[in-house]
Amino acid sequence: MEIVQQQVTLRARPRGFHLITTEIEDCLSAIAEWNAGICQIFIQHTSASLTLNENADPTVRMDFETYFNKAVPENDPDYRHDYEGADDMPAHIKSSLMGASVIIPIRNGRLALGTWQGIYLCEHRNRGGNRRLLITAWGS
Repeated sequence: MEIVQQQVTLRARPRGFHLITTEIEDCLSAIAEWNAGICQIFIQHTSASLTLNENADPTVRMDFETYFNKAVPENDPDYRHDYEGADDMPAHIKSSLMGASVIIPIRNGRLALGTWQGIYLCEHRNRGGNRRLLITAWGS
């Protein structure tokens, strides 16, 4: 069994749901000879998250943003943590709802994603800045 780990910094993106599958795959040349394994992608932030979902129709990502903005609105007068901006506390809540990591099987030297699956960076801040990911893969 082999274990590889790499920290990756993603460029800043605007608020929304962004496909990052290719950026992740580009970091995983070490798995090319593996028959099977597991890959964990972990985001080292509390106001952005990761998820897997459809990679074909961009309106899916737009609808995700619409849903989460309705479900977790800004400027809620009951939020106490509001000194970092109106988008900060909602970003923390959205991040917890979505999750900080995804786990994907590795098969025949590639991430074993489904036909229409892609990896999303879910940026919940208006200006979140660069985002750090820690990618850990183990397999043989």
